[in-house]
Amino acid sequence: MDSFLEQQQRQEEAVTGRSRSGRGAAAGSALQPPLPSLEPLPLQPASSHEHKLNFRKSKEACLSYIQDAMLQKQWKRAAEFLTFYVESLEKDYSREHVGPSEIIWRIGTEVFCHHSHKSMKEFSCFMEQMKTLGVKRYLKVCLEHVFHLLCNGQIDEAYQNLSLAESWRYGEQTAIQDREMKLVQAYRGLLDYYSWSKQKNILLEHGVDGFADLSVEQEMHSCFRKAAMNLKEIIKIPGVWDLFVKCYVDMLEFYGDPNEARQVLNEYAYNSRFPANPNAHVYLYQFLKRQGESKKSLISALKILHDIVPSHELMIEFNTMLQKSKKRKKRRLGLEVIFAALDYAGWKENVKAWSCLARQVKQIVISEKHLDWIKQEWNSRKDWWPAFHFSRYLAKRNWQENKSLSYEKALVAGILLGKDCKYFKYVSHQGCKAQVKRFRMLKKFVNRHNPVYLRISGLSDSSVQP
Repeated sequence: MDSFLEQQQRQEEAVTGRSRSGRGAAAGSALQPPLPSLEPLPLQPASSHEHKLNFRKSKEACLSYIQDAMLQKQWKRAAEFLTFYVESLEKDYSREHVGPSEIIWRIGTEVFCHHSHKSMKEFSCFMEQMKTLGVKRYLKVCLEHVFHLLCNGQIDEAYQNLSLAESWRYGEQTAIQDREMKLVQAYRGLLDYYSWSKQKNILLEHGVDGFADLSVEQEMHSCFRKAAMNLKEIIKIPGVWDLFVKCYVDMLEFYGDPNEARQVLNEYAYNSRFPANPNAHVYLYQFLKRQGESKKSLISALKILHDIVPSHELMIEFNTMLQKSKKRKKRRLGLEVIFAALDYAGWKENVKAWSCLARQVKQIVISEKHLDWIKQEWNSRKDWWPAFHFSRYLAKRNWQENKSLSYEKALVAGILLGKDCKYFKYVSHQGCKAQVKRFRMLKKFVNRHNPVYLRISGLSDSSVQP
């Protein structure tokens, strides 16, 4: 058998044109190398430098072929190269231990994910090889294997793999991989929660009736104990544990322990050792809402969320609560919240958001109180909102696609930019042309309150057209 290095040399000759023996078709096929064969080293003294050097060069060349195949998305060919590479490592008879590096594990996983003829059986075989040959990353490989099993709906197989991983012991490597072990236990807890949830739904659907249901209830409680033990431990470690926290809180609420659930959520949201996480405040808010907490508590939770993510979808709910408040300070904050949300492109066509802003702005204009609120918000936006929200192009598109949206936006545009605003003029004209009553009323309202635009903009006349 020719060595892999000789095959590599012949390939290079074909590419550079030095090989003339083949015809045109053969020369074209030479650009793709034949399958490599890493010659295993014969049993010989470890001092045989030449064999070690050749074997190392062969490995490097094979890895280069794998990389090229992956870059060209030739996943089948990359898999073939990788198979030869791993098999050759297993057949290496040198006294020097040769273990697969992390890059081989990563490459193999990537290849299997994209291979057109992949199967979970083959992927699992590959993962077992990686576990056997790489004890230093045994638990990482186990977790990767479990993730792929879960993505393919193989829940029982994933649980079995997690159980085996949890019982794994390998001297000092067990202690070194303590963090990975905690993840293994946490994901096993997650699957125990999944089993608990299934049993719970059975009970809720059919009720407790007879010995069969009693066994279901016992099984459910058993799953709860196992899940709670593992989930409780992982969420004590600073990190982002959204799914684990939600599952643990769900079980605590079901068994009537809201105080423990509240403590868990407060710790997750406010403990400075944990990274800033908007979801932590969302979960706390949702819990407080389920528990029927006061508006003050709900507003406090959403205020922090607003400071972190002003474009969060809950900002409409936040704005609504603030507008219902009797306190002027909170209504002022409500205006700030909805203006801030509409600064983001994802909200440009949100009818609810524009309706909230239009309603509050209209109330302020009618009462002629707190016009300074609008002016303060508008001052930082008047240079870019007209093009961002109120162009003639957007007026045409909004009118064609969503007349409710165009109505709310036209009202806001008319107040902020006056009756000569391009957006307002186009929409109000189209609405009146279509003989829609609310658009005629909109036009009258903006024309009647045009002096408000002058006060907000600080202009002496309304001749400036956006």
